[in-house]
Amino acid sequence: MRITKVFYFNVLLITVLFAQNLSAQNPTSKTKAIRLEAGEKWWGGAVSESHKAPYSQNYSINLYGDNKSNQAQPLLLSNTGRYIWSEEPFGFSFTNNELIIDETHGNVQEGRAGKSLPEVYKFVSQKYFPGSGKMPDKLLFTSPQWNTWIELTYNQNQDDILKYARSIISNGFEPGVLMIDDTWQENYGMWNFHPGRFRDPKAMMDELHKMGFKVMLWICPFVSADTPPYRELKAKKGLLQENNGTPGLNYQNAKTEPSIIRWWNGASAVLDLTSPAGIDWFKAQMDRLQKDYGVDGFKLDAGDSNYYPANAITYKQITPNAHTEVFGQIGLNYPLNEYRAMWKMGGQAIAERLWDKGHDWEDLQKLIPQVASQGLMGYAFTCPDMIGGGQWTAFLNNAVIKQDLVVRSAQCHALMPMMQFSVAPWRVLDANHLSAVKDAVALRKKFTPLIMQLTEQAANSNIPVMRHMELEFPNQGFAEVKDQFMLGDKIMVAPMVTEGQSRQVIIPKGKWRADDGKIFKGPIKQTIQVPLNRLPYFEKL
Repeated sequence: MRITKVFYFNVLLITVLFAQNLSAQNPTSKTKAIRLEAGEKWWGGAVSESHKAPYSQNYSINLYGDNKSNQAQPLLLSNTGRYIWSEEPFGFSFTNNELIIDETHGNVQEGRAGKSLPEVYKFVSQKYFPGSGKMPDKLLFTSPQWNTWIELTYNQNQDDILKYARSIISNGFEPGVLMIDDTWQENYGMWNFHPGRFRDPKAMMDELHKMGFKVMLWICPFVSADTPPYRELKAKKGLLQENNGTPGLNYQNAKTEPSIIRWWNGASAVLDLTSPAGIDWFKAQMDRLQKDYGVDGFKLDAGDSNYYPANAITYKQITPNAHTEVFGQIGLNYPLNEYRAMWKMGGQAIAERLWDKGHDWEDLQKLIPQVASQGLMGYAFTCPDMIGGGQWTAFLNNAVIKQDLVVRSAQCHALMPMMQFSVAPWRVLDANHLSAVKDAVALRKKFTPLIMQLTEQAANSNIPVMRHMELEFPNQGFAEVKDQFMLGDKIMVAPMVTEGQSRQVIIPKGKWRADDGKIFKGPIKQTIQVPLNRLPYFEKL
């Protein structure tokens, strides 16, 4: 019965997307030049580019078929209250004091709502991507998440997963969501526990549940060629098909081979999630894993629009971007979900993670502006990648670990909507640094009631949990501030995102009490000391 309901839901979705995208495969070649106003700055487009925001001059991007490895929205917002929105991708650039909109694939709407960033964000979020009233599983927010990737990489196996889970608890951390990453499966598209690495996956799942974990499995829309699922889906026409250039070729009459797409793990076929055959098959795999093993949810990786060639033959012809959106719709069936790639889908109950960050200070400095940008695009349920960075090669046995960086990364995560570990902090840190990480986790525990209150509000209002300073203090000089953020409207957080133990904080108008008890009256710039175990925050009185 559940599959039948999902089938009809997705058929409706495909019909809507088809109607929206029927004429969106080729750009309309309309160009619009918008003169920038005095002091005007803009945000939007691609999340992974937003550390470069606010945009004003010498920046360009084309969103068609390119989500830049992370979430994207066909949206631009300015601090003077102006906005750009389209249901389809477009290109934009800033040059010669103008915003140029080009390479459009649909109608581009331009407008104004008020004279500030919060006014225009409230308007566009309510009009174009209102809150659904739902949120992802609460455990994603109430406890730190744990991902097996960094410790096990391409050797996910039953013994080491259980060892990792037991070590979390024995080292004084709480159980939470445990994500089992890529290579737990037999092959891409063969979504069974690998029999050589998992003796008894049901027993493993039962033990993890008894320890207090909820378990997610990594999954993707790729299908390895020359496997039983490949042959089954090929026969059902549930995969993207090659376009050999024959005139008049379409889904009904095409007899071409499935497209083989190169991605970071090789070359594979790709599910056509505009087709009932593709949707039903993919959903059936996930439902079977839940039924047979007690899997709680899924980390849905890939789905990037660049893996969907514009000329591929599919059940419904939609833009590459819309394929990413359809992949995102799958997650609405599972409250415990996580995505990295997304198109539109603002306001929905989807957990959105940042693109993998390196183990370096430069990438740590991207966390605040990028998570803040997620919020400005309607993605309220956000995760700032993995603590210390998600690039696994940085944590191999002979790698040099920057212990201060791991601590500052944990502190940066601590008062964001979600907090995710992967590298085992007890493996790479000495006692002093490990204690500082535990202090950050304890601080999050203190603020969890507020985080949950804001998260539940965001489900309805779509007002971000973590907010750009400009969103709370418009036109007061905070547009360029990228190392501070607001948790709600009362707590300002100022983590260390550079090496050292001191930093300058810009304190807004009003009276503020710091975490060390000192009172400040703003507006003022203040240099503060930030020892290793301190995460500075300020409460508005």
